[in-house]
Amino acid sequence: MADKQKPDSQYVVLDVRNAPAQIKKDQIKGAVALAAKDLPDHLNELDKSKTYVVYDWTAGTTLGKVALLTLLSNGFKAYELSCALEGWKGMSLPVEPVA
Repeated sequence: MADKQKPDSQYVVLDVRNAPAQIKKDQIKGAVALAAKDLPDHLNELDKSKTYVVYDWTAGTTLGKVALLTLLSNGFKAYELSCALEGWKGMSLPVEPVA
């Protein structure tokens, strides 16, 4: 899994939405796409020295919570982004097209 975050950053932002790129359209700038449904199969590719921040579509959806529980249950440092992508975009914070 390509880590698009700055190499010296202790944080990795994970887009855990279970949707193809053409449905997602955009993501938080620098985020790494790793669908919540696929996360358990990729835990061995993640760096336990990093802190993961997961996000979903909106604060009312559950994928972020599922991903957070998966990470925490497997010994990772992790947080869920409050208000998810909807809140991020609502504050006009940086996004980029999904490749």
